[in-house]
Amino acid sequence: MPDQKHQEANKSLLKKIGIALVILSCVLYGGLFIVPFIPCSVATKAIISTSLVISGEASFWIGGIILGKELVSKFRYYFNPMNWFKKKGS
Repeated sequence: MPDQKHQEANKSLLKKIGIALVILSCVLYGGLFIVPFIPCSVATKAIISTSLVISGEASFWIGGIILGKELVSKFRYYFNPMNWFKKKGS
């Protein structure tokens, strides 16, 4: 049965990698708030902003593919501000 334990360990590792990629995407998008305060040219700020957005999207979707549709939709539901103050019954 060592093969089954090895497969479970791989699934656990993939899940951790997927969660880390989704969290990384949030951090990359959060970096957009810092860009206006960087002392560099507007063109450089535009390149940094574009890079952060593309990296954040790529990180989110790769993590989403690894985690699966159900977990990603649950994640999006919890982090949608429209759902923060809704009651459980509605």
